[in-house]
Amino acid sequence: MEWPRDVLKYSIVVPFHNEEENVTTLYDRLKAVMENVGESFELVFVDDGSRDRTYRFLEEIAAVDSRVLVIKLRRNFGQTSALAAGFDHAQGDFILAMDGDLQHDPNEIPGFLAKLEEGYDVVSGWRSQREDSVLFRRIPSLIANRLMATLSGVAIHDFGTTFKAYRREVIQNIPLYGEMHRFIPALASWYGASICEISISNSARKFGRSHYNMSRTFRVLFDLMTIRFLLRYMTRPLHFFGTIGVLGMMGGSALAVWLLGLKLATGQSIMDVHGPFFVIAGVMILAGIQMMGIGLLGELQVRHFYTASHRAPYAVDRIVRLRTEESLLR
Repeated sequence: MEWPRDVLKYSIVVPFHNEEENVTTLYDRLKAVMENVGESFELVFVDDGSRDRTYRFLEEIAAVDSRVLVIKLRRNFGQTSALAAGFDHAQGDFILAMDGDLQHDPNEIPGFLAKLEEGYDVVSGWRSQREDSVLFRRIPSLIANRLMATLSGVAIHDFGTTFKAYRREVIQNIPLYGEMHRFIPALASWYGASICEISISNSARKFGRSHYNMSRTFRVLFDLMTIRFLLRYMTRPLHFFGTIGVLGMMGGSALAVWLLGLKLATGQSIMDVHGPFFVIAGVMILAGIQMMGIGLLGELQVRHFYTASHRAPYAVDRIVRLRTEESLLR
């Protein structure tokens, strides 16, 4: 059954990168599950610069099913940007994201949708029983998730999985770039979203090659610091940089006053006797002024963020969707 585009309830967003062995199987399983759900839906497939036959298979699927929207990016922008492209083009009231490597089971989708129907804004999957490498995947993931929960104040166990569901109005308020897709629950909490977590299975990859490596762990650690800063100072950067600047100027000024007092009391040559302290005082004052300036520039950037037009972190090469007879008559 084909549904009018303006009454879509669910959008399933799946990014693909060199997943030719998994594309057709995942489409068949997704279609079967969503047809059993019985509500209007679309499948938004994003090809993130694949170099194999992934896009060819996606194009063939879109040619026979008007419920499938295929977005081809000009190059490999990364998973976060691919998800952002899918979210921007999704038309459903509820949006669910998952990986394209068959490690996420489509049969678990109704569980996510049921939680959304209960009123939650974000439903996050929790890989409680992972089948990944203990040393290179599970332990780093456990540490990162504990840190993220502590820093963000969002009490969920698994920030890293893509398998999540969102209300449209929530996900469209969250700017995505870098590796920020895993921190969507933390960013959503800043907007006051209600979040819950459900247990999901995590099957081992059967086809293709994993895109995970240890360098990704270090990128996640840097993103943790970014998220902590964003959650506390995203709309008030002067509170962070200004505090450091004021402390620097006060410390440098106090040291300078002490040196001036010595000069007046003893007549000593400050540069000869206390030269290093004189330099430190000057550096602290100048650094404090610079930090204040950075804070003010940050405030200007915040103002620009809330007034500037939206800029996407990706470039679309083409969009493919089968046009139905109904759409041709419009």
